[in-house]
Amino acid sequence: MAADPRVPVWIGRAVAAIVVGAAATFWLGWRLGVTFAALVAIADVIFRSRTSPIIPASARVTSAQRRSRRRLARLRANGYVTLNARAIPNTKEVIDHLVVGPAGVFALDSERWDRRLPVRAIQGSQLYHGPFSQRDRLEHARWEAAQASRLLGNAVKRKIDVHPTMVIYGPKIPWNVVSLYGVDVFSGNRLRKYFRQQAKARRAVQLDAGQISLIQEAADRVLPPVAG
Repeated sequence: MAADPRVPVWIGRAVAAIVVGAAATFWLGWRLGVTFAALVAIADVIFRSRTSPIIPASARVTSAQRRSRRRLARLRANGYVTLNARAIPNTKEVIDHLVVGPAGVFALDSERWDRRLPVRAIQGSQLYHGPFSQRDRLEHARWEAAQASRLLGNAVKRKIDVHPTMVIYGPKIPWNVVSLYGVDVFSGNRLRKYFRQQAKARRAVQLDAGQISLIQEAADRVLPPVAG
């Protein structure tokens, strides 16, 4: 709740309504005080709706995405390029981070979950946060990676494998990296180490600087950045 950007707006609106309502109550009585307070709140809603840009929820940068951006930026020295908040054309969906580097291409989903609930993996394809199944999040991560793979492959005229990955902030993750339903899932604190390990594991098939640049340019064309 504290990270919701609307909270300061609500607080400011409430304070203004209370101040005006109290003044009107003192001079004109409580009925008019309530009326003036309501009018102030309504006027503020109308004013902000006309002057504030409309940003879809999918385009808002979350605290988890900001933390991942900072960590990914430090991988530039290792040859990685990150394209943040990339829209999938003809949908309302946004890839949090498309990472292109020596180890390949990755669609990275940044999640922040309630740290009070434990995270569990079951039978290699089930992910739970407390009692709640996160299978839909895994399916969505796979779908985003598949869309990026299709679009990039069409753009460069060859197959591009995009690996779905998910990083979680908040609760303790009781493993290093686990593949669940084809998605690599791990703690956000391990993000930089994950990509360094991937580069070592894929040393025989690493992308070179020319290939990374080609894929980055294609991504800029087919996965446009989200405004805001």
